[in-house]
Amino acid sequence: MADFDAQIRDSQAEVAKAQARITEITGRIEAARGTLGTAETGIDIETATLADVAKQTDLMNANIAELIMGLDDVTAGFSKDFDEMRSKTGVESLIGIFSKGRSEAMRQERLRTASIDDKLQDLIAKSDVIVTLLQGQLDLLNGQKARVETNLTATLDDREAAVAALEAVRAEISGMDPKIIEVENRISAEQDAAARTRLETELAALNTRYNALVQDEQVQLAKSQTLERYIEKGKTWVDSLQNQAATQMVLINKLQTDTRQRVVLYDALTSSLKTAQQQDVAHRINEIGVKTDQEAQTAMAAIGAATNDKMADMLEAHEGHMVFARKILEQKAKADERFARRFAAIVEKHDKNRYGS
Repeated sequence: MADFDAQIRDSQAEVAKAQARITEITGRIEAARGTLGTAETGIDIETATLADVAKQTDLMNANIAELIMGLDDVTAGFSKDFDEMRSKTGVESLIGIFSKGRSEAMRQERLRTASIDDKLQDLIAKSDVIVTLLQGQLDLLNGQKARVETNLTATLDDREAAVAALEAVRAEISGMDPKIIEVENRISAEQDAAARTRLETELAALNTRYNALVQDEQVQLAKSQTLERYIEKGKTWVDSLQNQAATQMVLINKLQTDTRQRVVLYDALTSSLKTAQQQDVAHRINEIGVKTDQEAQTAMAAIGAATNDKMADMLEAHEGHMVFARKILEQKAKADERFARRFAAIVEKHDKNRYGS
């Protein structure tokens, strides 16, 4: 599985790149609030940046999806190994014509040295590596989402305060209009120079205050708009992180279900070999019983009864194994359906071998 190991390393590199981009964007969102009120009030989380992250994560997930389907392909090949273990090879069958004992000895030696256990354990180990990779990405996504949500909550509070301040300024501006109109009317009607001068001074003060309030309104409006922009960017990023997390959970669910199924396969192999060995013992006891005298037959009958009891216990236990195996298969079918729906394009290329088209 050298190529498979290389694929895992490539996926690890893609995950590292995606995580770096995700962390960078979260950092920019957090830093943006710190620049509020300064000359640098921009926030670089535009469509191109988000598209870049989406492309990076899609590539990462496509690589991991290929790994998962690769594990499925290897697992499917185990059925051939099971069949070979349950039956004799051509050479063993041929030798059995001349020497049944020699044929059985060869088969037992082949079963004893069978490497499917190592293959299955290696497969499970690789599944665990990929699950660890996915879980690390999921943990990072959840951590980043928590950071952005905290920042978003603070930004929402800031905007609420900014809107309240803006409304207060506008209320004061609206309240000044009647006063200014009143003073202007009094000035136009005033004949006394001294009184007129006092009114003009009062009007100048009102206009100064009015202009200051209008300027403050513009500042508060700009602040509110900036915060509103930060809020929208934050919401967009939180939504993106949530979608990415959902994808990771689909992948993790399928891999964990597949791993449980592979453990069931290993148990099935062990039970199959035990059953074959017990059947061989029962047949040998029966052959010995036929060739012995009555007393030995009685003893063999007792042994045969005990063997049958053991066989019955095993067969009864087999029902429990089958129920558990079917449960795992049902879970796998559901996990496969979710996986195929989420990664339809990748599955189609994989199934039809249409790479590069």
